[in-house]
Amino acid sequence: MSDPLRQEIEEQVEQLGFELVELERAGSRARPILRLRIDRPTDAEGGVTLDDCRMVSRALEAKLDQRTDLSPRYVLEVSSPGVERPLVRRRDYERFVGREVAVHSKQATSAGSKRVEGQLLGLEDREGVETIRLRTARGEEVAIPREQTTRVHLVYRWGGRRRDT
Repeated sequence: MSDPLRQEIEEQVEQLGFELVELERAGSRARPILRLRIDRPTDAEGGVTLDDCRMVSRALEAKLDQRTDLSPRYVLEVSSPGVERPLVRRRDYERFVGREVAVHSKQATSAGSKRVEGQLLGLEDREGVETIRLRTARGEEVAIPREQTTRVHLVYRWGGRRRDT
């Protein structure tokens, strides 16, 4: 299903040199809250700064203020995706191959848990089903159907230490 507001926001964010990671809608019809997480298209350029968020917010407000399908009392929140950035699109899985991720599943996986951490090996199409592949710290390869996940995100370790999964 097409979402014109999301499409407009995504296009604007991309024109400003960023990518829309997530758009979360909250609040009420009378006072909607739009929470955006933005990122730079590549890691090489560094992270998203407060000034970046401010600039994107100002640019979007100019367009959102003109929309008749959005209450004038809307709240716009723009932030970075943080160090534990969610993986949302296929391109996220391609971009972060080799990085440590946590996969939260709706049910226990072959690894015996609803939450599995490991090195992302990729996202592949297995008989029409997108499957997330990762290698745990114990060397086990785990394949989890993407449709069975509730959340997938990068894992950040303070001090760079890896936890045994």
